[in-house]
Amino acid sequence: MKVGLISLGCPKNLVDSEVMLGLAHGAGHELTQDASQADVLIVNTCAFIDSAKRESIDAILEMARHKKDGACRRLVVTGCLAERYRDELMSEMPEIDAVLGTGEVPDIVAAISGGPEGRSLDRSSDRPNSAPLTFFRHPAPSTRHRTPDYIYDADTPRLLATPKHYAYVKIAEGCDYKCAFCIIPTLRGHYRSRSATSIVQEAQALAARGVKELLLISQDTTFYGIDRQERGALARLLRQLNTVDGLEWIRLLYLYPTTIDEDTLATMAECDKVCKYIDLPLQHASNPVLKRMKRPGTRQRYDKLLSHIRQRIPGVALRTTFIVGFPGETTQDINELTAFVNDHGFDHVGVFTYSHEEGTSAHALVDDVPARVKTARRNHLMRLQKRLVGGRNRARIGDRARVVVDGPSLDHELILKARLATQAPDIDASVYLTECDPSGYAPGDFVEVEIVAARDYDLIGRPLAVL
Repeated sequence: MKVGLISLGCPKNLVDSEVMLGLAHGAGHELTQDASQADVLIVNTCAFIDSAKRESIDAILEMARHKKDGACRRLVVTGCLAERYRDELMSEMPEIDAVLGTGEVPDIVAAISGGPEGRSLDRSSDRPNSAPLTFFRHPAPSTRHRTPDYIYDADTPRLLATPKHYAYVKIAEGCDYKCAFCIIPTLRGHYRSRSATSIVQEAQALAARGVKELLLISQDTTFYGIDRQERGALARLLRQLNTVDGLEWIRLLYLYPTTIDEDTLATMAECDKVCKYIDLPLQHASNPVLKRMKRPGTRQRYDKLLSHIRQRIPGVALRTTFIVGFPGETTQDINELTAFVNDHGFDHVGVFTYSHEEGTSAHALVDDVPARVKTARRNHLMRLQKRLVGGRNRARIGDRARVVVDGPSLDHELILKARLATQAPDIDASVYLTECDPSGYAPGDFVEVEIVAARDYDLIGRPLAVL
């Protein structure tokens, strides 16, 4: 059958989607990017916050219309929304033929090959285009809950959905932390690391296929190996990956402020392929808010850690994310967070407004910060970050740098989109290459450029030579 898949949410979810595509292809199914031509449609969902749940529901309903108007005979829903609301999805959305949670990725082939006819559309034919469903606000107790324990390995079939020159590698799954705002431990299970042998074998296979940049991901990448009583495992893994022929960049995402150790920092400083880039979600900088969030750090500890990282790894780029509007957050708390951002000059910052999620311990608190105040606080921090980054970028004009070409810009076919080693794909700013013939460069090419201009977060570069 022809199978189409929509992947929503984070890169960790994307890896699951790539595994499902690999399993489907290995079972003899044909893959298609045209939903109207698919016999089976899969929606791999996200359910981290309210907006992600709404996006997932909208995508399910959009794909469901192909059961009425297109070739689709089966609709399969997978991922975090499926793990969180399995019973509600099946009872309230008759369009869905199968639901697979995060621990049931290997069952995708059976779900694809189920009965030849979809379930009745009688109750869905008059649905509006936007999602009217609100069951995720007040879910009934699930009749089934099995802690997810699946994680793929180097032998698992996988079809990359990223450009050919970079790939995400999930080195662990799950989480053991109890952050008050987060549902991930419930959706993904306990933390479990893959073996270094499996990860290195996968890296070698990816490099042989032309992948030049590996992005190592998990819910807490610096916790890698600790669950297996293998302290120092991440540093050892990085040194092994640094020897893999064909790889140019190795990037770490999702680090945790309390599990970064000296061995990891030393390895990042010494290994030429490991990007000097640290993605460190701190969530806040006010001690009272951090305490209510059940985060283990403090403002003072974060100050020392960030200063130490910059000293230990000269030229390092720091990325972080913050949540504003957590219950009880005051103007004083926001002022402290603002000062923190101003003091440390992060290279990349993401700011999210707090989402009051059932199933988290924070749900027992009063969601007492109005939505408009949350949005105003987010906008305030992002304006500050834009001003700080803009000033630093203008100071870079005239510098020379090495970038990787990702492909043509979406803005103009004669402009190329590229990245520095200090910029991750999709989430960070880019370097746009002008004054060049785009046909002379391919995605994955490494190029020396001169920075000629700055545009807010982005840089403009002039290619000098292919490296």
